Amino acid sequence: MSQVQVVEGSEAVAYAVRASRPHVISAYPISPQTHIVERLAQMVADGELDTQYVRVESEFSAASVLSGASAAGSRAYTASSSQGLLLMTEVLYASAGMRLPFVITGVNRTISAPISIQVDHQDTISLRDSGVIQLYVESSQEAYDTHLAAFKIAEDPAILLPVMVCMDGWILTHSYERVSFLKQEEVDRFLPPFQPADFLDVKEPKSWGSYGEEEMLMEFKFTVYDAMQKGKQRIKDVFSDLSLVTGRDYGGLIEAYHTGDAEVVLIGMGSMAGTIKEAVDELRSEGKKVGFVKIRCYRPFPYEDIWEEIKNAQVVGVMEADVSMGSEGAVSMDLKAKVCGRANAPLVLDFIAGLGGREINMDLVREIVGEAEKVCKSGVPFQEPYWAGLNPSILP
Repeated sequence: MSQVQVVEGSEAVAYAVRASRPHVISAYPISPQTHIVERLAQMVADGELDTQYVRVESEFSAASVLSGASAAGSRAYTASSSQGLLLMTEVLYASAGMRLPFVITGVNRTISAPISIQVDHQDTISLRDSGVIQLYVESSQEAYDTHLAAFKIAEDPAILLPVMVCMDGWILTHSYERVSFLKQEEVDRFLPPFQPADFLDVKEPKSWGSYGEEEMLMEFKFTVYDAMQKGKQRIKDVFSDLSLVTGRDYGGLIEAYHTGDAEVVLIGMGSMAGTIKEAVDELRSEGKKVGFVKIRCYRPFPYEDIWEEIKNAQVVGVMEADVSMGSEGAVSMDLKAKVCGRANAPLVLDFIAGLGGREINMDLVREIVGEAEKVCKSGVPFQEPYWAGLNPSILP
């Protein structure tokens, strides 16, 4: 395989997983992640990948296989989407609580009803409180690189948590782009074999997920929280180490774009980032002081890093392809909670954009910036989220 190929995004992920040498892969098909596990199955059949490939009967089973494999000391992987990810919910909460490190590709797809196979972030955002680390990618190249980092992050002795790499369905998984691959020996130096300190062993019996009374359960939950918080720096370190190998540096937990003098800063995650950057460039050419912060790591939430990029802005517009029904977007809520009470903090506005595959284009970004500029002038933020691109004519 040459170092640079034009490949489908799903195939780029499969190459990263193969290079990471997992011991166990569990697989259950659901669009739009199916091409990932199909390609991995082909690699196993062709003798290119030595792993235990387990075809399961549901996504709940896929997560259960990962949990068991990880507890036995194996490097483990699966992929899923949408309703499938939600079916894993019980197992993911338990796996994080038992500090079991494995990697999942969360291929973003909307949650029904109505039934849709289009992209938004409602599925992975719904799992934000599970204790699973969440990393979001903008491109297939970033997806390849981030999967290599994900195994190292998950297995770090100070972290030991599941890691989910979130990539937009169809837009990334089924599009083709040039992707640069590392040589296997380069990956092996960056990601050595998993050496678990604790695992199931009949010669030295241990327990995972045993009963926890009220005098100890809170302490167990705190260890997960603490691993997330302390893991922020470790995640940055892993990304930095990988950038030295690949020559590609996407930033740490976030990527800042023209934020230095920005009066309006947009915030977003996933493939929408490319469109927002293009729009920022156009708006800058027109004299508008607009910047952008791309969140790469959503859990743990990198509010310290975000604050450094937005503290001098007047207004922050959070663009998100999710909504917490009865409130607003999840990212906006997280940010407001951390910004509230800080001296001279910018106003934080919530823009629901891209639900169910609704296109996020340059015009939409301009519309959002225009609304943010109105707030800059008035100083009065809107109280409810702004549903960008909503068509009132088809509302019931």
